Amino acid sequence: METQQIRRNFLKYFKDNGHAVISSSPVIPHDDPTLLFINAGMNQFKDVFLGSTVRDYTRATTSQKCIRVGGKHNDLENVGHTARHLTLFEMLGNFSFGDYFKKEAIKFAWEVSTQVFGLDADRIWPSVFREDDEAFDLWKEFVPEKRIRRFDEKDNFWEMGNTGPCGPSSELYYDRGAHLSDAPSPLEDPDGERFLEFWNLVFMQYNRIEDGTLIALPKPSVDTGAGLERVVSLKMDVESVYETDVLRSLIAQTENIVGVRYDRSNHDTYPAFQVIADHLRCLAFAIADGVQPSNVDRGYVLRKVLRRAVRYGRGLGFEKPFLSKILPRLIETMGDDFPELRKSQSRIEEILTVEEESFLRTLRRGGNILGQIITHAQEHGMMITGDDAFKLKDTYGLPFEEVVLLAKDADLSVDTKRYHELEQEAKERSRKAHKETKQVAGENLFAEYANEHGPCQFTGYNSTTGEGKVTAIVVDGAFVESISEGQSGMVVLDATPFYAEMGGQVGDTGTLCHESAHFDVTGCQAPFKGVVAHIGKVKDGTIKLGDTLKELVDVDRRQKIANNHTATHLLHWALHQVLGEHVKQAGSVVAPYRLRFDFSHHKAMTAEELREIEDLVNAKIRGNLPVESYELSYDDVQKREDIKQFFGDKYDAKVRVIDIDYSKELCGGTHTSHVGTIGLFRIAKESSIAAGVRRIEAVTGKEAEALSRESDNTIEEIAEMLKIAPQKLMSRLEKVLQENKYLQKQLKDAKQQQVEGMVDQLLSHIETIGEIPLLTVEVDVPPKDLRPFADTLHSKMGKGILIVGAAAGEDKCNLIVMVSDDVISQGYKAVDIIRGIAPIVNGGGGGKADTAQAGGKAPDKLGEAFAKAKELLTK
Repeated sequence: METQQIRRNFLKYFKDNGHAVISSSPVIPHDDPTLLFINAGMNQFKDVFLGSTVRDYTRATTSQKCIRVGGKHNDLENVGHTARHLTLFEMLGNFSFGDYFKKEAIKFAWEVSTQVFGLDADRIWPSVFREDDEAFDLWKEFVPEKRIRRFDEKDNFWEMGNTGPCGPSSELYYDRGAHLSDAPSPLEDPDGERFLEFWNLVFMQYNRIEDGTLIALPKPSVDTGAGLERVVSLKMDVESVYETDVLRSLIAQTENIVGVRYDRSNHDTYPAFQVIADHLRCLAFAIADGVQPSNVDRGYVLRKVLRRAVRYGRGLGFEKPFLSKILPRLIETMGDDFPELRKSQSRIEEILTVEEESFLRTLRRGGNILGQIITHAQEHGMMITGDDAFKLKDTYGLPFEEVVLLAKDADLSVDTKRYHELEQEAKERSRKAHKETKQVAGENLFAEYANEHGPCQFTGYNSTTGEGKVTAIVVDGAFVESISEGQSGMVVLDATPFYAEMGGQVGDTGTLCHESAHFDVTGCQAPFKGVVAHIGKVKDGTIKLGDTLKELVDVDRRQKIANNHTATHLLHWALHQVLGEHVKQAGSVVAPYRLRFDFSHHKAMTAEELREIEDLVNAKIRGNLPVESYELSYDDVQKREDIKQFFGDKYDAKVRVIDIDYSKELCGGTHTSHVGTIGLFRIAKESSIAAGVRRIEAVTGKEAEALSRESDNTIEEIAEMLKIAPQKLMSRLEKVLQENKYLQKQLKDAKQQQVEGMVDQLLSHIETIGEIPLLTVEVDVPPKDLRPFADTLHSKMGKGILIVGAAAGEDKCNLIVMVSDDVISQGYKAVDIIRGIAPIVNGGGGGKADTAQAGGKAPDKLGEAFAKAKELLTK
């Protein structure tokens, strides 16, 4: 396919030009509170551009899957109605981290556009920032000066935020022909009808600080992004991205299923095909990466996307769930380059179907509610309130424009002012839900140190003791020459066996010492790549720069951590066996006395599944295979499906593999030598931590034994209470349950007899108001039994009005009003009566013509309420 070929050729070109090919990150941002979804190729490199870390490469290239459906990129309502808007798209990009700059970036972009993409060189128009003479002159080497345009900040100056890295940009436009517009250049074509922008080159050469000042960066960088779908549309010479191979294939599959033809001249139906094709891609990729539709955060956005697709599908004639029927075509066209789609296919299908069924039920309820809203508006001012209009859109997915049209059909107006106020409030709540983070480029405290001293040598894979030379000491956030007794701080050595907290594994503890000083290590962190900081306090003596220290890791604690880390690998493997290949790690904690593993899965695990997980892991522990580790190039790893890579991790050119034959994972943590040393594995808890994300908490070894004994002790205590041997506990419990069931039935029968006796007695108190039988009674009946009691009493009464009141404690009471049909026909309604008497007991309520209920806070005034009811009937 054209899309696949262009993607692969783009990556190959940059690989041949010294770039590391980096896989697309998941669409869920990792450790970035500023983003709802990944929306640009540079997102996964943001920490590098901000100077907070470094990689072992200075050039990179990616084809990044992006979702733009929130925040300033919220174009959801346009998707399907224009030729270019998409919720999910791929961004081809090449990046330089202080390596090459404008000259090379412009040369690469030109060669790729003309040689790799195969676009007509005479139809390419570059733009530059109005003050960027350097870029202007560089472009003159490839295109005539008359085809280069200067733009202002709005179009050609890029900023990460109000502060942080920024710089001029250069965009490439493609002339699609005079038949689309008579605009002579991109400058006169702001909507891009004729001149389509397909590539943006950002030259990060400044850092904007809080007062707005621009400071030149010491190492300028490059970030470029080319929309793959746009490039393919230009290559295929089609006017819409929906006519490119992948999206058109999805549209064709939709045509086949629904039996309606896709016709771009039919403005009533063609947007629906485009919405479905785009939204299915967005949903499938997001679900494959662990997002699940829900009512909060990105799950809420995903649910909105799905419901929009369903609504448009109904317009084509779909009455039942249909998205999962189109999904196989998407996997067929994109599954080779994005294997996560194939692995998650069954999960995606299940979630889509469940969500569609749920929304269809909601729509049916919404139809009823719409009718009620229209009726209410006809009786109250001929206007649908803004609150009701917003509810129809936010809860039931009915677009505001559709509400307006339906209102017009019923000769009603809509309170648009109030509606827009509520919509703005919702947007404001969503915006505030995301943490605003200042993104200022700056040097990490240890960046200069790392350049001068190089990386610390980690010796802890093979040893828990060693010697190292002190190369840095930090106290109160500043480098110092020494640290003395009683002081807390960080000590950095040229080599260490101490593992720094990373990848979910906690840092080591232990001791650093020489003959006259001891430093208690209470934790270990990696504040900058290649730097291991030993955190703690000097117990006695003084430690100075240049001192040689003995290093002693707490061996017992390390072994427990190693056992638990290997156990997480076994757990991950077992989850794949039991739940499926869609399971992805979403976080973990590996500590000495417990382990925690978060993973993507759309529903709670059953007791049988949890038991099967435990059995599989413990069987492997008994197998006692060796745990091997070795290094491979990341390029080689990417070609192997048997080695797991992890959510959000960023890998170097060389990576470490933990290999237990059946389980192979990239991992930099410490592990036990043989699986058997884990001893025993028990799951303590399984729970939900977010929509589509589950958490397993488990223990191993002695802690697992203790957990098992807790269960044994509980069983023994219950057996002792029942005065029976534990082995006979089940039969005894069955007998107890049967006895309990029998006693409950007897109690129910006794209550029923009591109620019937009370009913017969109360019926003698019926009085007549006018010609209407009325019974008002205060009874001593629990709240949960009041309604059944009232039903029985009113049934025996036959016709008339029944008002029952009951106290529920010192400051609460309940009222029920029931009216027979013959009395309703005379104009008396239960709901009117309850509204008239509920205020007397300091309460409120509602209901229908035949039955109404209310709660109150003044049980001592029930008599007054009954009197008020008689007064109302008399009037």
